[in-house]
Amino acid sequence: MNTKQTVSRRAALKGLGTAGVAVAAFGHNTGGAAEATPPQNPRPATPPSNVRKLISDRVLQAPLIDTHEHLIEEKERLQGASPPRVPCDDWALLFSHYLNSDLLTAGMPKADMDRFLSSKVDPLSKWRLIAPYWPAVKNTGYAQAVRISIQELYGVDELSEDNIAKVQAGYEQTRRAGFYKQILQDRARIESCQVNSLTGEPFKQSDMPTLLMQDLSIVGMFAGPNLKQYAPPTGIEVKTLADWHRVINWWFDRYAKYAVAVKSQHAYSRDIDYTRVPAEKAEPFFKKVIEKEPVTAEERKLLEDHLFWRAVDQATAHQLPVKLHTGYYAGQNSMPLSRLRLNADSATELCRLSPDTKFVFMHLCYPFYEELLAVAKQWTNAHVDMCWSWIINPVAAKDYLKKHLVTAPINKLLPFGADYIPVEPVLGHAVMARRGIAQALSELVEEGWLKLADALDLVDPILHQNARQIFRLAQKTEALRQVDWVK
Repeated sequence: MNTKQTVSRRAALKGLGTAGVAVAAFGHNTGGAAEATPPQNPRPATPPSNVRKLISDRVLQAPLIDTHEHLIEEKERLQGASPPRVPCDDWALLFSHYLNSDLLTAGMPKADMDRFLSSKVDPLSKWRLIAPYWPAVKNTGYAQAVRISIQELYGVDELSEDNIAKVQAGYEQTRRAGFYKQILQDRARIESCQVNSLTGEPFKQSDMPTLLMQDLSIVGMFAGPNLKQYAPPTGIEVKTLADWHRVINWWFDRYAKYAVAVKSQHAYSRDIDYTRVPAEKAEPFFKKVIEKEPVTAEERKLLEDHLFWRAVDQATAHQLPVKLHTGYYAGQNSMPLSRLRLNADSATELCRLSPDTKFVFMHLCYPFYEELLAVAKQWTNAHVDMCWSWIINPVAAKDYLKKHLVTAPINKLLPFGADYIPVEPVLGHAVMARRGIAQALSELVEEGWLKLADALDLVDPILHQNARQIFRLAQKTEALRQVDWVK
């Protein structure tokens, strides 16, 4: 993709959002700050009336790097329904990741959701299953991303029983060979994605390696650990903790050159309070696991802590950032909020214990994002990834971005990852993220906290330059162009 290519205002708007998104979202007006009462703040300002237009134009045109996805390979999508990741191959698939949770929380019976996402139910009859609950969820971030994608890809502004046939036809016409590049690069202007594959492999050998760059999953290296998934490809027979160390080393020796980072979502199971436990203390507990003997919660934590740092130290030695889930949980009826509150404090201890590691704390630790902002301001090796946040709570995401820009170094910030399994809603999420970035920058200028020139200068670092530097994307791209698994 030629990132230097310029686009016209009309083309940029067409590629980015609905008619309402492009105008209302960025709030272009000709009166603006010149007519408003200047706010009382340390640096009053009266920005030019075209502040929002100038900033939104710059944001619209800039390439965007997507730092977190769970996208399956395009060839797997083209094979049709393949549960559980592709439960159905019709328009309902766009609702299968995240928006289904809002519908269930709104009261939709699980049996109806199962039918809605079934490949055995006629796509044209599925609207009736969600119609009673649609008014309750249609304005959530989860739903907005899907609605924008449907409008952009299928030309349908508002879902109803009368236009589901058009939506289904649009789905079928779009889901063809090459549609990943069409959606991600041509429409969303995403330069590359970073994928945490959920299809089983610790590292996915993608058929589109420079577009769907991959994380190396480390969670199975220390949670369990997952001997069945990680050991067989190495050919190492695991009988001792030292053998398992060799397995961990093998994965880094084989794939660190190609991986953009390592990733763990272990915060779904416990806090991220990993202490450094010496091998001799963890060895007896590993032996119990090998021999399938029961281990106590305390013993399991000590073993996990030891192996976590074994993986993190390998990542650091190979110059791979360490991505860690923080904050909000996907799904419904399952989140212990008290545990989430601990994440930011535990993040500071990780930064202290390994100052040479680049930690990337994901999802804003939502709803405790003020605490995570303090971590980013205080710790040199702490970075914040806003992935997923624009659809969890778009207003909170904009609020965080505004605060980060005037609080913590900007090179610690990664603004976007759509976090989807199906590719179509990535477009809608990208529209929302660009909208929020433009609004945040514009408001800071209008409120007098930023000069217009400074705000414009921040666009490229925020949207792509930070990610290129943090993940060493130039080197990774060159290595991935030479992989031996792409035929």
